[in-house]
Amino acid sequence: MKKIVLLSLALFAAAALHAEQPRDWAQFGRYEKQNAELAGRPVEVVFMGNSITDNWIGADPAFFEKNGFVDRGISGQTTSEMLVRFRRDVIDLHPDAVVILAGINDIAQNNGAIKLENTFGNIVSMCELAKHNGIRVVLCAVLPCDRFSWRPGATPAAAVRELNALLKRYAAEHKIPYVDYHAAFDNGAGGLDTRFSHDGCHPTLYGYTLMEPMVIEGINKALRTKKARYTTPTPNE
Repeated sequence: MKKIVLLSLALFAAAALHAEQPRDWAQFGRYEKQNAELAGRPVEVVFMGNSITDNWIGADPAFFEKNGFVDRGISGQTTSEMLVRFRRDVIDLHPDAVVILAGINDIAQNNGAIKLENTFGNIVSMCELAKHNGIRVVLCAVLPCDRFSWRPGATPAAAVRELNALLKRYAAEHKIPYVDYHAAFDNGAGGLDTRFSHDGCHPTLYGYTLMEPMVIEGINKALRTKKARYTTPTPNE
């Protein structure tokens, strides 16, 4: 009996200690060390995003390493979380340009329900912060997505189209290069074919290698250059 009581007290104390640990909601800590290592070094382009950006460097590290690009994607993040960490993970690095690909996790309601206009507003705020700090923006369309493996029953295709329409119009009005991944990969029903994605949302390496020339064109437009940059050869499907 005494052992049971002692074990219960130990578990309670451990749970209480864990509860006292503050939650890093926006995950400032994810790139804190990497950001410190870049202090004082020139950074040309930062990629800001969610799992699609986060997975990109893992699937194709050569694209980032050979171009000197900085990846600051965090899986699962919504635009609200990205906006909160935008200063630390983008502005403080003083890049020449930022590539923004965001919004699908808002539609998936990863942090609860959010109106599309507020998702759009968060992305606009990131663009405005970048502009205010002399950072050029490359704005990306949300890729086609007609289902979520982590939220069965959701039908996001229409919301993705609606958000992209807002982003495309904003980019045109503010003369921001717009990378239209949706138009390039849409299977006609608002989804991704299996050659581009295994789960209907996240690109395969094959998909990433097709995205790369598109975003390079956007980067060169933003920086007003014709600089030759590396893209990984597209593998067999």
